[in-house]
Amino acid sequence: MSFTYFIADLHLSADRPDITDCLMRFLQQDAINADALYVLGDLFEVWIGDDNVTPFNTAIASAFKAVSEHCPVYFIHGNRDFAIRDKWLSKAGMTLLNEQEVVDLYGTPTLLTHGDELCTRDVAYQKFRRKSRGWWWPRLMLALPLWYRQRVADNGRAESKEKQQNLKPEIMDVTPEEVVKVMEKWGVQRMIHGHTHRPNIHSLKANGKSATRIVLGDWYDQGSVLKVTASEAMLQHHNFK
Repeated sequence: MSFTYFIADLHLSADRPDITDCLMRFLQQDAINADALYVLGDLFEVWIGDDNVTPFNTAIASAFKAVSEHCPVYFIHGNRDFAIRDKWLSKAGMTLLNEQEVVDLYGTPTLLTHGDELCTRDVAYQKFRRKSRGWWWPRLMLALPLWYRQRVADNGRAESKEKQQNLKPEIMDVTPEEVVKVMEKWGVQRMIHGHTHRPNIHSLKANGKSATRIVLGDWYDQGSVLKVTASEAMLQHHNFK
């Protein structure tokens, strides 16, 4: 049976070998049998540049490269790894997609995105997002020394954790009206995204018809995977052991 896999929000780091081990098992045992594998952002906990070559980053790239010899692997930037560029993607055998990309999944046009742009109620984050995805800020940051970029990333993560503790849950979730707006912009009845860490399959109305929004889970406690076939979409969970 033909099927396609989707993953997001793995937040890989050398400090969490359990997540890495779970990913490796998934890639070696499951992903190689798929028609395609889509990684919808935040593959890494933080990415400070393709020039930060480490044994850890290299091993992850090699694992995805091995999968790409069996099926295509696609990648969309997340809010943690938007600095990933062609150098690392080439090593990983990945094809970069647009921030919002419509693909044909067994006859159903489906909009793919990381999902952070849908959280419009978090005004402060959206201001940062516009700056960080612009043309000048990434160039400036990537021109700085690695040690300084690492310090900026560490400070940013600490500030983000502190901020999230004070935000209402609905602010960190997608804005329902924005979801409908984006789906109608692309003329689709199905959307798949990550970012919110709230795995679920939601029913809604868009384009005057029934629609579906599928949210991928994160990998902090288990490996969250979406398996899509011509007839159904199934959220699955892979244990760390």
